[in-house]
Amino acid sequence: MASVRFESATRLYPGTDRAAVDELDLEIADGELLVLVGPSGSGKSTALRMLAGLEPLDAGSVYIGDRDVSGVRPRDRDIAMVFQNYALYPQLTVAENMGFALKQKGVPKAERIVQVREAARILDLEPYLERKPKNLSGGQRQRVAMGRAIVRRPQVYLMDEPLSNLDAKLRVQTRTELAELQTRLAVTTVYVTHDQVEAMTMGHRVAVLKDGVLQQCDTPHTLYHEPGNLFVAGFIGSPAMNLVTCDRSAIRFGGQELELSQEAAVAAAGAEQVVLGFRPESVTVGTGDVPGEIRVVEDLGSEVFVHVAVQHNGDVISIVAKTPAPFAGRPGEAILIGVRGAVHVFGASGERLATSPAAHQRVAR
Repeated sequence: MASVRFESATRLYPGTDRAAVDELDLEIADGELLVLVGPSGSGKSTALRMLAGLEPLDAGSVYIGDRDVSGVRPRDRDIAMVFQNYALYPQLTVAENMGFALKQKGVPKAERIVQVREAARILDLEPYLERKPKNLSGGQRQRVAMGRAIVRRPQVYLMDEPLSNLDAKLRVQTRTELAELQTRLAVTTVYVTHDQVEAMTMGHRVAVLKDGVLQQCDTPHTLYHEPGNLFVAGFIGSPAMNLVTCDRSAIRFGGQELELSQEAAVAAAGAEQVVLGFRPESVTVGTGDVPGEIRVVEDLGSEVFVHVAVQHNGDVISIVAKTPAPFAGRPGEAILIGVRGAVHVFGASGERLATSPAAHQRVAR
């Protein structure tokens, strides 16, 4: 087992003037499951490949434990990767696929069998050891790929969007199994995904990247309730946080004045322009002072997301509210909404200035 550390790690692809990963400073504790998340092109997979040794560093260093592995070959880094496409050998059985790396290392057959059967027991693959990959479901193939990594007993597991080929139901099931497995094995794991729901449900901590730059790294709870900047606020959470631009002299939403905590009001007064952010669950539907019109109603059974068109500063903006089911409103209907929960105040450059623990509206005079 070992920790992982990136120190100003940078990767600049030839022919480009912007680094794919720009001076990444990140430390991953021994036994931690850290998720790298971000939109396409954010640098998350490149960072993983730099750790694996599949991409060279143009600057900085990467450590596994106390060892600088920046110039070490991938095979000598004591890591195991799980890929998006499983990368199984179709001509080999499940047992042979799982034990292939051990065979290449010269591990005796009897020892290989023991290790493969132990991994198969952990992953519920014992009934399938003599099958070929073509006779397995997608979820079973994914577990075989995991088993191949487990039997190697590396210092670090690296997973590059391993669930993206699975259907929605199987993704939920498999990500739960992966999280439980990582807890049992207690092996340092770096997991890459573009799915922020997957990141929030699996990671001990989540590192959010944008354009190769680390935006924030913290627990899922902190990322959701204390986003460091506008990008994190808008990226984390489904549906995304509502963001409303305001003049510093008039902290209003839909023509109504928002009452903020003293700290948030002082922070807003010191900025040229501010953006107010509030989660869908902080929006009240059917009560409040802001008139709007229902655009879309998304009924998920246990909860409902209501998209409301609101006049704000001469423009029409869309506000998303989360409300318990059932909801009787229909698209095109007039409705009143309000804000009764936490409101975040962001500066013009995007940084979070303060958070008002609770807010309510009052009619502007």
